[in-house]
Amino acid sequence: MNHDPSHPEFRSAGTYPLLDALMHRRSRRFAKGLRLDGPLAYQSAQEPQPLSVEEEALLAFAAAGFSGYALAELPYQAGGNIMRQFVARTSASGDALHNYVLFIINDDGAWMLKRPQDFAPDELAARLEEVRTGRIVEWYEQSRVRIADRRVEVAREVPFTLRFNQYDSNVRGSTFFLPVAELTAAYINGMLFTLGKEFGAYPLDDHHGYQPAGISQFARSRGGPLYDDPHDGRAAPLSGIETLLYELATVELGGIVQNLGLMTQALGLGGFSHFAAHPSAWLEALGFRMETVSAARLSGAGAFPSFLARALHRDLAVPTAVGLEVGGQVLIRPYAPPYYANMEQAVRAYLDAKYGAGTGAFRNGGAATGWRDGAAVQAGIPLYAEETVAATMAYCEYVYSRYGRFPALSGPFRTLIAYQAHHLDLEFYERYYRPDALTATQRDHQRVWHASP
Repeated sequence: MNHDPSHPEFRSAGTYPLLDALMHRRSRRFAKGLRLDGPLAYQSAQEPQPLSVEEEALLAFAAAGFSGYALAELPYQAGGNIMRQFVARTSASGDALHNYVLFIINDDGAWMLKRPQDFAPDELAARLEEVRTGRIVEWYEQSRVRIADRRVEVAREVPFTLRFNQYDSNVRGSTFFLPVAELTAAYINGMLFTLGKEFGAYPLDDHHGYQPAGISQFARSRGGPLYDDPHDGRAAPLSGIETLLYELATVELGGIVQNLGLMTQALGLGGFSHFAAHPSAWLEALGFRMETVSAARLSGAGAFPSFLARALHRDLAVPTAVGLEVGGQVLIRPYAPPYYANMEQAVRAYLDAKYGAGTGAFRNGGAATGWRDGAAVQAGIPLYAEETVAATMAYCEYVYSRYGRFPALSGPFRTLIAYQAHHLDLEFYERYYRPDALTATQRDHQRVWHASP
């Protein structure tokens, strides 16, 4: 197929009306080569048909493509320096954190799609230029890193794959998009705001008798900036902080999945989103570095209950993904041990990513921003107060030291929803559904995208 963005099949996707995509977006699950039992029993007579690289590239772009620069119209004073960087993606991400790393799985293997922060400055400029000039396939091929030479799978059984998804999930011919959240950057970024003088929340460990979460020395009653009087309404349970972190990240995931559904409709493919949230199965299958943490420790149990659980053989080892390394190269390095000696070092590394001279997003001369005079704007973005940094380090070190991972509830990575795209068996839909179950886009897909030249 022609990679030229002016070619007819690219134009057909690029000019598809947004209102039509919103109206006709559906989960269409039945792909070529499938067999379905039950009241919709059907055996496809067609062979599975893999997606082309052009189709995959457009879907990957919809999910996590680079789209230019964030505008970031903020005062940048009084806690307003919350941005992580200034490169935008096609799915919105709070503070341009881009928490989600997209993994793409097909018959030929598995790939990680790099985020903006995963590129060196000159490489990032090249990727943005590819997108600006419509070279989506080139952007896709230059942005993905192979991590496996086969289709990566988890067991096709409960609890890893729910029973009603077993017949059609991650099957031959399909392309499986798995967004994986890396949460440490967002967590540290959020705490730098939450523990700043402007907000001054007072974190309490609700798994440990609502004791201060490592930050008592920063309480206002001791002359610090954090509002420790419960009548001030600034008390923040640790589990509530982390739940909010997950909810904010899930907003980003929703945009990724919605964009995949809209692009699927524009291309005339089938596709559907579904549960992919087993705590460790997908991450281990993708080759993530795994460590175990004591279940008693994660529960917040003290020394004696933990000892008793071990003595009675009731303490489980909970697998936790801590990073991704392929061929000796670290592809995803969370801001937490084992990649840093402690959380103080991890927080300093995160601050360096924002404020490092010449390389940090706030001190790189403004090239990777949308401002006319980026350097001048960056010069007006203040550093975090030292007291805020110290409180953040103390809180993060408390979480990791007590619970053995960061965040405490999940560790650095989470999965929730996957999206699969595939070629439809139109005969199944013609047999069981009214004509409006398919649009002309699905019916014409083979002619537009796969007709012989």
